[in-house]
Amino acid sequence: MTVHNAISQMRAKNMEAGKYADGQGLWLFKSRKEAGKWILRLVISGKRREMGLGRWPDVSIGEARRRAEDARRQLRDGVDPIEARAKQKVRVERITLGEAVEGCFEARQAQLKSDGKAGRWLSPLTVHILPKFGSTPVEDIDQHVLKRALEPIWHQKPDTARKAMNRLNLTLKHAAALGLDVDLQATMKARALLGKRRHEVHHIPSLAYAQTPAFYQSLQSSELVSVLALRFLILTAARTSEVRFASLGEIDDGVWHLPASRTKTGKEHRVPLSSEALEVLSQAESTTGGGLMMFLSPRGKALSDAAISRYMQRAGLEARPHGFRATFRTWVEETTDTPYEVKESALGHQVDSGVERAYQRSDRLEKRAVLMSQWAEYLTKSK
Repeated sequence: MTVHNAISQMRAKNMEAGKYADGQGLWLFKSRKEAGKWILRLVISGKRREMGLGRWPDVSIGEARRRAEDARRQLRDGVDPIEARAKQKVRVERITLGEAVEGCFEARQAQLKSDGKAGRWLSPLTVHILPKFGSTPVEDIDQHVLKRALEPIWHQKPDTARKAMNRLNLTLKHAAALGLDVDLQATMKARALLGKRRHEVHHIPSLAYAQTPAFYQSLQSSELVSVLALRFLILTAARTSEVRFASLGEIDDGVWHLPASRTKTGKEHRVPLSSEALEVLSQAESTTGGGLMMFLSPRGKALSDAAISRYMQRAGLEARPHGFRATFRTWVEETTDTPYEVKESALGHQVDSGVERAYQRSDRLEKRAVLMSQWAEYLTKSK
């Protein structure tokens, strides 16, 4: 005879530890007289499975029977109730846009320069998006929310808007990977609503290469650390940040070894130093007392961007220190027969790609050393 509703509430209380059938696959497993758990035995795809329905007495007999019936109904409909419940358990709770951004950032930190500690990845969002919409559930972010968020900067700050849109797109993908119901086309739709940006490319002002020798020679009479740093920057065609934080420990046998953590590409870069560049370093060392940093401010800290560019501003020049990279690149192009790969490598740009980079592992140091010596000679030669 089939057992059905065999356990009453009173009987359940009086049962000792053991296993007791209620009927239709529902069992009460008692670990001791005062506690137990409900188990439903099912046959799924020809195999017997057990599905927990909760602890007794927290889950009453009536509730256990209802849960068992729901599971049997799912099974009749072709749904594995154990698998369905497992998926429901791992479903992520609703999170805000701010929380999703933070999670996306943490997941991508290893790919970012210095683990993104400078804040450049987050800043377009923390400045322009999260103050207004950071508390909005990420599942509620659609093209209309993105349009309102980006509209104030879409034309006025196009580069920032572009970065913010890209970060938001990555954030939505991250949320989708968590199992959240987000609109992965929201950024594409928002672009359509916002329209094409009125974007004009503004290059950093640079000094014409024909004017650079006279300017460089005007710096040679100064012993200011900031001027020495500017001379070193011009001679090496390096980025301002690379010069500001340069240390004597990075110099070895006439070569400046820039670690991957301090380059824009995230790759180690070697810079061959001309005799003129080494002379500048010698002057800087005597000025700063041979400290760890090459170029120290009077307060004993690394120079600021403003300190290096101030001399050019006082001279009434529109050009800025970073522009000397363009000056150098134009000089190389116009006055030398240097191969493209050497020209770009001198600026720390990656020129080899794919299979070629796997086999071509030279950084062309010797050829670049010749080029940098030619550049120094051009700067210092009096006409």
